[in-house]
Amino acid sequence: ANLARDTEANCVMAEYVWIDGFGGLRSKTKVITGVSLPASIESIKARLPVWNFDGSSTGQAPGEDSEVILKPQAVFRDPFRGGSNVLVMADCYTPGGEAIPTNTRAGAAALFAQKAEEEPWFGIEQEYTLFKDGTPLGWPKCNARSMGPCVQLGYPGPQGPYYCSAGSDVCFGRPVSDDHMHACLYAGINISGTNAEVMPGQWEYQVGPCVGIDSGDHMWMSRYIMLRICEA
Repeated sequence: ANLARDTEANCVMAEYVWIDGFGGLRSKTKVITGVSLPASIESIKARLPVWNFDGSSTGQAPGEDSEVILKPQAVFRDPFRGGSNVLVMADCYTPGGEAIPTNTRAGAAALFAQKAEEEPWFGIEQEYTLFKDGTPLGWPKCNARSMGPCVQLGYPGPQGPYYCSAGSDVCFGRPVSDDHMHACLYAGINISGTNAEVMPGQWEYQVGPCVGIDSGDHMWMSRYIMLRICEA
């Protein structure tokens, strides 16, 4: 990408991200024009419009009345496009302004607002397993015997050597974990750590401490960044 050309155009690309009707994540890009660059997160946030999408394609609206409204809620720096471009965590509403059934953020935000004087802290641990060609990373394929502690035919050895491991015979997927952590830190997500887990190809990371509704926004955007990292 020619980021210098983007700067000369005085525009920002805002990637709107939302949770779909199946618990997955969707996104699409809106170009915000007439922006003086470089621009701060707060100045861009003030210019982000309400947007929309076809909810019949995401399990969130019927085909005969498919418009769903996206409202920007949290803004992060875009680690993929760089510059002043942003990732936008949005939630979903009907054209009449009511939160749709899959929008649980709206209800959570309303509950937090009832005790605005409180400062609840949350930390969330996210575990995940990396696959390649249908097989977890580090697992023997078919009936092949693997190296190191993976001594069983077709399966890795029992847990023990993989947790917080180092070394090519016991640790699988570190580049993905590291790329994800760096991208989250760049974005402004409050990621606080990561480590290999007890199964080959399994990892975890921690988000927090975050205050109130920020916890959900940071965790969901961290999941989106992971999905993008793994697209390659």
